[in-house]
Amino acid sequence: MVTAQEGLLTSNLSATANRVLTDYKDAIQDYRVTDMPVISLFAERFTTETGGDVDLTFAKPSMALEQIEEGDTPSYQHTDMRNESISVKEWGIAVGVTRRMLEDSRFSEMEMALNEARRAVERHITQHFIYTVFGLYKAEYGGGFNGADITASTTEANLTTYANANAGGFYGSTPTTAASASLVRLYDYGEYSAANLAALGPNTGSHYFAAQDSDTDAVGDIALNDITAAMELINAKGGTADTIMISPSHYKTLLNLADFTAPFIGSADPQKGGLDYVNQVSNSGLVGQLYGLNVYMNHYIPRNRFGVFDMAVKPVAYMERRGLTVEEANPGFGITGSYMSMRYGLKVIRPESGVIVISD
Repeated sequence: MVTAQEGLLTSNLSATANRVLTDYKDAIQDYRVTDMPVISLFAERFTTETGGDVDLTFAKPSMALEQIEEGDTPSYQHTDMRNESISVKEWGIAVGVTRRMLEDSRFSEMEMALNEARRAVERHITQHFIYTVFGLYKAEYGGGFNGADITASTTEANLTTYANANAGGFYGSTPTTAASASLVRLYDYGEYSAANLAALGPNTGSHYFAAQDSDTDAVGDIALNDITAAMELINAKGGTADTIMISPSHYKTLLNLADFTAPFIGSADPQKGGLDYVNQVSNSGLVGQLYGLNVYMNHYIPRNRFGVFDMAVKPVAYMERRGLTVEEANPGFGITGSYMSMRYGLKVIRPESGVIVISD
């Protein structure tokens, strides 16, 4: 929920300027970052009463039923726990309005500046989410591994020991299965033992691997065997791959594939999804289906990476300390303005739920 605090210069502004600021605050009063498609569709929202590094605790699948005879009591069991530490930071943007703008009644410019600030928030959240999911490093976001992007050569040990396991990410290569390992994240799933899973896929258990075909590993290419290999890595761990996320360059490639089905954009026909489906396409980045998986496009995804995911389990945590807050301010003589700020963190918390394919 957006909150607004009364500012210092409101009484000195003209009635029209007051109306612009008031209307703007009213317009975004119900604006929630968690309503953005990248958060509502792909991330699980958590709230915290503290800042800094916030721990999430997950139960490891370590308990099992046992057969008992009449009169017997089953043995008592307890579950092991796994912690994920999420770094919560504050982010903000300030918008200044000069006295001359007010004197000259340039209120449309004022409105445009305020709306652009809101769009900047959306761009920031979207980029931060994409960088988190795809293992990309950016100084202000952190992420990646050791100041660089996660690659096919990044090991599971790298990801689970770096900065107290705060790097995040899906499984790296050669994941440990030792019961004594405090940061083990790989377990038995059904008929697949942890040892089986540690060797599965093109890159010894890693959920980051290089495109496999030498003739289809160029930037923007996407191949069936890479998708099916990614699906196997997810499905073998109890998930169901349901989503592909691509760059515009990949989308150009998909348009030439017979198996790619584009949505019926612009149709109000209920048999073709209706207007609700059209709105979902335009707002979320959904561009079609490939091999039964929903395909989403985002221009923050690099041209040399695409991802396959089980989005039903929401692989990313959005940890919110404070939602978007709008305040009026007096930054200096002849200037009034508003600033927005929020406190949150993002991190991959379900390492089994995504695979990143990397091209040359």
